[in-house]
Amino acid sequence: MATPDRQATTLALAHALSAAERGLAVIPLSRTKLPALRSPHRDDPAPAPCHGECGRPGHGVHDATTDPARIRALFAAAPWATGYGIACGLPPYHLIGVDLDTKSETDSSAALRELALRHLFTIPPTVVVLTPSGGRHLWLSGPPDAVVPNSAGRLATGIDIRGAGGYLVGPGSRTRHGTYTAAPGTAHLAPAACPPALLRLLLPPPRTPRPSPARTDEHGQGLVQFVLAAHEGQRNTRLFWAACRAYEDGVGPALVAPLVEAALDTGLTEREARATIASAARMTGHHP
Repeated sequence: MATPDRQATTLALAHALSAAERGLAVIPLSRTKLPALRSPHRDDPAPAPCHGECGRPGHGVHDATTDPARIRALFAAAPWATGYGIACGLPPYHLIGVDLDTKSETDSSAALRELALRHLFTIPPTVVVLTPSGGRHLWLSGPPDAVVPNSAGRLATGIDIRGAGGYLVGPGSRTRHGTYTAAPGTAHLAPAACPPALLRLLLPPPRTPRPSPARTDEHGQGLVQFVLAAHEGQRNTRLFWAACRAYEDGVGPALVAPLVEAALDTGLTEREARATIASAARMTGHHP
């Protein structure tokens, strides 16, 4: 275990609390940029998948929260933390991180400019975080009905994307290689809306529906359980993902009612649930 750096931990906690005030869900990070708390299931002989349902900390980005008391408790459990991560894909910003790396031989900034020219989009003024290696993280806001996946080099060499299930190292974090800082003049900005043309590049192409009546019961029950396991901050994202999979697998219409019922159990309203499922249908090329 690393020796606690009390000053760095105190600063990281202060920055994390400030980010949470802006609606950004956070977790403590170690100097390696990894979640500071280890999994409580690491010693289980056959650990079952758990995204925090057990109630204990140590589930990475699934621990992310905007609750100040919870944030303080997470940092208290990880006194060696020197940074914080900001979860992507969660309300209110549904954050998308564009990581312009400097480790590859390709100029990632030039690659992004080329993509912008080719696909006719402009990156609006937004939060920019400077990394110790000379790279940049651009913060963009996505629509609530789009689940942007994490990717590395898929958009272009040297450009990584942090989406749903991922996180960005927050400004003010200290790592082994240096400190992450907000670029001058951007710290006060809110994440700008992701240009639609760029968003289309970030979303995976719709898969061809594969009707599979024999799998409806088992597969559908798994998707319903996936929605039921959602905690606050994940409900819409999980419902949208499950509905997309259902429509792509040819069982969407049959699962509308069970998915709505599951969403109601997690705390969503029927109107919210049906709107999210309808968005998933449209996103996958179906008519709700």
